[in-house]
Amino acid sequence: MLNINITNFRKNIFGLLEQTIKYNEPINVSTKDGNAVILSEEDYNGLMETLYLYSIPGMKEKIIDGLNTPLNESVPENEVEW
Repeated sequence: MLNINITNFRKNIFGLLEQTIKYNEPINVSTKDGNAVILSEEDYNGLMETLYLYSIPGMKEKIIDGLNTPLNESVPENEVEW
């Protein structure tokens, strides 16, 4: 994460935002009243999706189980009823 003060952020806002979008590197902007974090839209959407999925009871455990299941033990996609 890039840490920058508000004065330098103002001077370089266009380049910093482009860098955040292109490389998905968050920016921590410090001010006298506190800090703000700037994320790319892609990172923000991913974070919101993760929070949503983790809010569903039992979903976190299902995801972890799925990640730990070997592919040869998985059900083929054409056999899954959605």
